[in-house]
Amino acid sequence: MAYKQYEMRKRNPNPKVAALLVIDMQNYFSAMAEPILPNILATIRLCRRASIPVIFTRHSHKSPSDYGMLAEWWDGDLIFEGTPESQLMSELDRRPPQEDHVVDKNTYSAFLGTRLEEYLKERGVEDVIVTGVMTNLCCETTARDAFCRGFRVFFSTDATATSDEELHQATLKNLAYGFAYFIDCNRLEQGLADSAAISSPTNF
Repeated sequence: MAYKQYEMRKRNPNPKVAALLVIDMQNYFSAMAEPILPNILATIRLCRRASIPVIFTRHSHKSPSDYGMLAEWWDGDLIFEGTPESQLMSELDRRPPQEDHVVDKNTYSAFLGTRLEEYLKERGVEDVIVTGVMTNLCCETTARDAFCRGFRVFFSTDATATSDEELHQATLKNLAYGFAYFIDCNRLEQGLADSAAISSPTNF
């Protein structure tokens, strides 16, 4: 993979202080989201097994007052609250609201204009695992923002996707260089297993 030359730092998330962010897996993005859905579901299952909280984000707009620059940049092609396109994909393994938190946002970063940072810090979260769509827009911006707010960022290479592989790889290069540790489903599974083994040493 092209990003490998920049991946100089490796680390596993600490399940005791981690949270999983599932970014914008909505019907609007289903064409690019469906290929990574098995990996998203596998990541969710691994995190649930390790008691890592799962947080879904949902991007939509209520009125022109919250369009910002997105309306100009995307020629008005926006996701509007209450439409089928704005809903999270039904295939996602979601639990009731008291278990799985949903963050509504109206720009690329899941932190801007939301209480996500406060929600995480109130729960002692230090590590955030980023998955979802689009790699180079909402996932990347959220990852960079998390880093700047003092969170340790773990970015999934196989549970994120965008419209173009070149854009996906460009984001991975940038994040590896300055912002995030990388995981994939296999690496996450092994890392969580290693953490569990360390936490529960065998007594002889």
